[in-house]
Amino acid sequence: MSVQPSDGNDSLGPALDGAPAVEAAPGAIRCPAVERLSLNDFRSYARLDLRVADRTIVLTGDNGAGKTNVLEALSLLCPGRGMRRAELSDYARVGGSGGWAVSVEIGADAMTVQLGTGIAAGEHNPVRKCRIDRSGVASSTAFADHVRVVWLTPAMDGLFIGGSGDRRRFLDRLVLAVDCNHGARVNALERALRGRNRLLEERFSDSAWLDAAEREVAELAVAIAAARYETIARLSALISRHRDDSSPFPWAEIAVSGELERLVAEQPAVVAEEIFRGILRDNRRRDAAARRTLAGPHLSDLTVRHGPKRTDAARASTGEQKALLVGLVLAHARLVAGMSGIAPLILLDEVSAHFDSLRRAALYETLRELGSQVWLTGADPAAFSDLVEQAQILHVKPGTIEASGKG
Repeated sequence: MSVQPSDGNDSLGPALDGAPAVEAAPGAIRCPAVERLSLNDFRSYARLDLRVADRTIVLTGDNGAGKTNVLEALSLLCPGRGMRRAELSDYARVGGSGGWAVSVEIGADAMTVQLGTGIAAGEHNPVRKCRIDRSGVASSTAFADHVRVVWLTPAMDGLFIGGSGDRRRFLDRLVLAVDCNHGARVNALERALRGRNRLLEERFSDSAWLDAAEREVAELAVAIAAARYETIARLSALISRHRDDSSPFPWAEIAVSGELERLVAEQPAVVAEEIFRGILRDNRRRDAAARRTLAGPHLSDLTVRHGPKRTDAARASTGEQKALLVGLVLAHARLVAGMSGIAPLILLDEVSAHFDSLRRAALYETLRELGSQVWLTGADPAAFSDLVEQAQILHVKPGTIEASGKG
């Protein structure tokens, strides 16, 4: 399915969960900022109490000092497993209690809210707990009323040349930032597919069981495909409106490649579900032989092209791919702000080191225009010389963070 850019006024069906049907006016967008970050037994930090006093925060220090750990803590303010997709127990400090806690005070519109998450020490099967103003909430999904988060890490550098699974996770992260229930649906689909596969392995003679399993699979699959389609359509339209062939961060042509995404683009959801149930029913024998379901959104892919050069991103140079990815993440940040009414926190891990001085200056200028609070990391302080008068510069040492300059 190729999603064509629109003029931004198209009707794309119902709005994503947690997002308005139309983009918020710039004056209506809230710009929350972290004012205080507290960590207990989290990764390399036994205890950290960091006061933040700017909208641009730079963390410098040696490799392995703990810069990325700070960004990872902030990434837990949104649904999912954080920027490194770690298990809950992996966040706990080696030599610590086994539990960990992240607490963040977020300020916006003269109001401050405290968001907290973590696990208790000594639990055999730890359950992540979340709190807002120290009152328990069901999950981190509730944080979406107060903060949204987007990020870019070095692990994403090979996105365009890697496997489809990585791009599919990236695609779902794009959707999750505007639809906070998307992750729950993706996880539910994985469970439903495993249930159907078990029934196929058992050669169940009563088709009613398979009919019920496939009904659940189809409902979840269509909801996931529709959310992906709408997000990419909106992002494509936004990229088209802000397109600048002279930008050092080239614009991207994006599309979702998937049978079901193509179907939801052409049919109402109820019709798409019926058609997909038929596909599942007709392919039971094939899927049983393969021991997996061979059709569905769990096989879809995100395709990206270098817009100005009109070539696949995978064929671009390494530098071009990095610039293209940065441009895509910045465009996504604009989309999140427009659809949620909240300018997202932007976490950029070791991004500036790969750019020359002109491209770094362009990046910093674009970040200022977005209105988000931005957190950047880098081993070389010289890469942030343009920000000395405009950012809070912090030096990270193992287990501690110290002020090293502030304009």
